[in-house]
Amino acid sequence: MSRDWSQIDSMLQGIERYNPDNIPILEEYVQYQINENKYNLDANLALLKLYQFNPNHFQTLVTAHILLKALTNLPHSDFLLCKFLIDHTRMESEGLLSKIVDLSDLLERCQFREFWHLLKRDNESYKDVVSHVKGFENGIIEFILHIVSKTYQTIDFNELKEILGDLSNDELDKLIRLKSWKKQEDNFVFVANHEENIKTKNIVEKIKFEDVSSVISTTIRAQVAL
Repeated sequence: MSRDWSQIDSMLQGIERYNPDNIPILEEYVQYQINENKYNLDANLALLKLYQFNPNHFQTLVTAHILLKALTNLPHSDFLLCKFLIDHTRMESEGLLSKIVDLSDLLERCQFREFWHLLKRDNESYKDVVSHVKGFENGIIEFILHIVSKTYQTIDFNELKEILGDLSNDELDKLIRLKSWKKQEDNFVFVANHEENIKTKNIVEKIKFEDVSSVISTTIRAQVAL
């Protein structure tokens, strides 16, 4: 029988937000999020804050799951908000957390090939943690597609496939259709005509005669004084 998660909202209100007795339930809620592809940033931040106040309750795996879920919500600043609540010594000493930070840095620098390379070449235990976060790779792909749509007018089909994690041709064709992009005969993908999105704006400044005459009078008096 599944738990009724409606109680989470009340846990995040007022002083109850800082009740350490809520830690087990919030941890269970993180597990629910990664299993069901759900996301609640506020609840996750509350748990990290409780870890901050109660370091003996800190759970590396739960924290890793929170950070991975935050990455799926790029380009929003969720990851940074979560990261700031985690002691930097833990971030550096806990191998799992430091590797997730490395993934975040690569995404922020738009080094997407390197991101997929790091994600796929690492040890089995690390990949196992990521694989349990339902929708993780799809969330990253959506972020990359967002960046492509903002920066490219056309992009080589094979290059697009690489930065999306070496999708199959069929998978990429499906994404192109979903985004209403167009695959051209030269094997380039037409993303958008950004010039069409640039809207000119006519600025009309209304200056009253009284304002002009006031400026002229002030200028004349200044010249006479000289």
